[in-house]
Amino acid sequence: MRLDQLTFTRFLAAISIVAFHYGGKSFVFNNDYVSFIVNNADLCVSYFFILSGFVMMIAYGNKSAISAKDYFRNRFARIYPLYFLALLMMLFLQIRIQSVDVSAFLLNFFMIQSWVPAKVLTGNPPGWSLSVELIFYLIFPFVLNWLFTKFSFKRISVYIISFWILSQVVFNVFFSLYGHGESESISRFLKFNPVMHLNEFLIGNLAGFFFVKKMQHKEKNYDFQILGLVALIILALKFPLSLNFHNGLLAVFFIPLIFCIALNNGFITQLFKKRAFVFLGEISFGIYIFQHPIYCLISAYTVNKYLHLTDPTIVFFIRFFILIIFSAVVYIYIEKPIQNKIKIKNKPVLA
Repeated sequence: MRLDQLTFTRFLAAISIVAFHYGGKSFVFNNDYVSFIVNNADLCVSYFFILSGFVMMIAYGNKSAISAKDYFRNRFARIYPLYFLALLMMLFLQIRIQSVDVSAFLLNFFMIQSWVPAKVLTGNPPGWSLSVELIFYLIFPFVLNWLFTKFSFKRISVYIISFWILSQVVFNVFFSLYGHGESESISRFLKFNPVMHLNEFLIGNLAGFFFVKKMQHKEKNYDFQILGLVALIILALKFPLSLNFHNGLLAVFFIPLIFCIALNNGFITQLFKKRAFVFLGEISFGIYIFQHPIYCLISAYTVNKYLHLTDPTIVFFIRFFILIIFSAVVYIYIEKPIQNKIKIKNKPVLA
């Protein structure tokens, strides 16, 4: 099953994260109307984790079992080539300024930096989320082959939802105590460690399994519901009520939103399924993983030096345009050919 309309949401999430990291000085994002949204746009990583769990179950949920070897091979083809290219780009920049951290490079190379709080944002900082995703990929064959086949759906639901609730309580309690600079190592553990994000992937798996078994034929126009859920998410960001949403609390809105977009046959989904929008979704991984290398290589100083432009908004969008073009070229000439060469023929590969 392929849900192209969900593919475009990856693009929306990716560019929101780019705005979060690099758009703070632009009047487009730094104003009373949208700044509270952009300042919380890193929550889109949580959306990625939930959507990843959902889409994996969509791809494999109708199978009684999957081959771990084939699955890992497909996952490697999907993420590592671009991840490694982005890491090499950052290594080149570090060599230029003579500040290579060998231990950090090795942690990033093996995608285990998220386990080391002091090194989690070294190398290519956005890569921390891929380090977390690696754990998801490693456990997914076990989750599907054992958990979702051995136990009833009701029992699995109790386990996963209970774990999700416990994760939210633990995260919010400890973050309120240690997450505001008092202890950087504890704060980074809470925000970046794979254990703290496992609930997002599993709740996405549960939602995907439910969708495959119960929901996939319930299509209708959900445009109104989609807009309503987006409004609720915006309200939650505007009035967080002292809650922290960083590790999956917004699943209460993200999962219904994913369902509605996946099942919708209204205008929003028809728009999201346009070929150009699907392509933007397909290059979203490149947009996400190359954002830091591109914005470092094409610095604001570089734009000013060669184009004599200093306005933060213009500078941001010039760099953003270069990021989009670079991601598209890499997708067409590197990412897709490598996937086609490495992946097992006739095996499901996620969009």
